[in-house]
Amino acid sequence: MYGTIMRAKVKAGQLDAFRKYSQAQATPDNASGWVSSEFAVEDKDPNRIVGIIRFKDKESYVKNANAPQTNDNYDQMLKFLEGPPEWIDVTYVAFQGEPLKEYMMTGSTPGA
Repeated sequence: MYGTIMRAKVKAGQLDAFRKYSQAQATPDNASGWVSSEFAVEDKDPNRIVGIIRFKDKESYVKNANAPQTNDNYDQMLKFLEGPPEWIDVTYVAFQGEPLKEYMMTGSTPGA
């Protein structure tokens, strides 16, 4: 598996708008090699976000990165950020645990 980790500072008052924007994005189809995307807020700075985007392999990641729609999405995302994000491309070597469940993505708790 291959992916990228993004770290960025959200503009003041834009965190909720960024969350709604990121959740409204269409996910690439299964043929694209996209596996998952998730975003989190750092405890020490509630305006700093970290994103983890996973693809089945590097080829799929590069193809997605070069797609015109990806560039359009990136330009839209920048409207919520103080500046360009830091990107760290990674090759996964191990994974433990379960995939994220819906309640984990919305910030709510199960049964609430």
